[in-house]
Amino acid sequence: MYDVKSCKAEEFIDDGEIRATLEYAAAHRNDRELIRDIIERAGDCKGLSHREALVLLDCELPEENERILDLARRIKQRFYGNRIVMFAPLYLSNYCVNGCVYCPYHLRNRTIPRKKLTQEEIRREVIALQDMGHKRLAIETGEDPVMNPIEYVLESIDTIYSIKHRNGAIRRVNVNIAATTVGNYRKLKAAGIGTYILFQETYDKKNYEALHPTGPKHDYAWHTEAMDRAMEGGIDDVGCGVLYGLSTYRYDFVGQLMHAEHLEAAKGVGPHTISVPRIRPADDIDASTFSNAISDDIFEKLVAVLRIAVPYTGIIISTRESRRARERVLAVGVSQISGGSRTSVGGYTTEERHDETAQFDVSDTRSLDDVINWLLDLGYIPSFCTACYREGRTGDRFMSLVKSGQIANCCQPNALMTLQEYLEDYASDATRTLGEKVIAAELARVPSDKVRAIAAERLAEIRSGARDFRF
Repeated sequence: MYDVKSCKAEEFIDDGEIRATLEYAAAHRNDRELIRDIIERAGDCKGLSHREALVLLDCELPEENERILDLARRIKQRFYGNRIVMFAPLYLSNYCVNGCVYCPYHLRNRTIPRKKLTQEEIRREVIALQDMGHKRLAIETGEDPVMNPIEYVLESIDTIYSIKHRNGAIRRVNVNIAATTVGNYRKLKAAGIGTYILFQETYDKKNYEALHPTGPKHDYAWHTEAMDRAMEGGIDDVGCGVLYGLSTYRYDFVGQLMHAEHLEAAKGVGPHTISVPRIRPADDIDASTFSNAISDDIFEKLVAVLRIAVPYTGIIISTRESRRARERVLAVGVSQISGGSRTSVGGYTTEERHDETAQFDVSDTRSLDDVINWLLDLGYIPSFCTACYREGRTGDRFMSLVKSGQIANCCQPNALMTLQEYLEDYASDATRTLGEKVIAAELARVPSDKVRAIAAERLAEIRSGARDFRF
């Protein structure tokens, strides 16, 4: 029985409700009157239900599909402007006890070298990331209670935050580790993490269990209810995601939105971010064996409808995607991307990338500076801002700022100031020249006269050597 407020996985992600939604959308995919009504109501920027969203995703009418993409662009601009938040993943260990059939870290893979970073190796990785210009990391480990216990993760977070190299500092550590206990989530909160990230992979329970045949991750309920436990443990910001291509994209799209609706209904605030990775080849994983892989066109529309359905939620895309694919979805919804990423353990400090320990193949292999230059050339503001987290604007406090529109007086100047830091400390000459032009143009778009004036003063101070201002 479907119950959005229930904390039982099979009640807030109800298979019957998903299948009824699939049937409803299929029956109305050419219902122009209904589709236009949904688009018009979505223009109020208050989001859509999972059923309404799937009707838009399933729409087969070319003219209405253009309206959908246009609305997504307008909503993206209203809440995020031209800002794109930058981050990098940091893989600490690829030891894992699970049997996930789509991931090369699975226990039975004997070809992948296993590696776990020492604290000194973590220090070197972090310095390498700081020397690129990164301020925000997402740490990743395989699930192994012996090799990767919570104590190792906590010690690693302490190490990361302690490192100050030249003008570099990691100001926010997000954590992507396996589902755990409320007690362990409390420990992560006390360690000062930003967002707790956990990908569902797929919401189709039967397929989920087949894709995770062995190991703790086989337990669908334990995994799916992890966000509830994380919030019970005091973590305000959680990030959801599925791996598109494991199951049919419509099913997982609906499940993803139902999960967001559940967190809003049961915990008072939806996910801080939603990630949209697609299945990629890696080591002993052949992506072509997954028949549900989706095209770039479907992917673009899926991101667009997500942006319409959850207008306040950040949408993340990684370097799994090519430059062209990333460019398409940036325009219609994505607000956070990685740059200069390595998906291997120890990959930032070796001349060779050690791709033999990578979790997946990277499609966008450009350096961070190349990515920054590209974003600037497209008219975006690459942002290294972590101010909301550090000022306590998390969870419902962050969402209230976004919904009121006041976030622009924080995010816009913070984005410009962190971009200025990057230009001063790390950018190539070409990127610095381009960035200065973007900052000059975007400063005028800060809504508040007072905030704009203060931001202009601080930008000048950054050029003179000061660092780490924030609103």
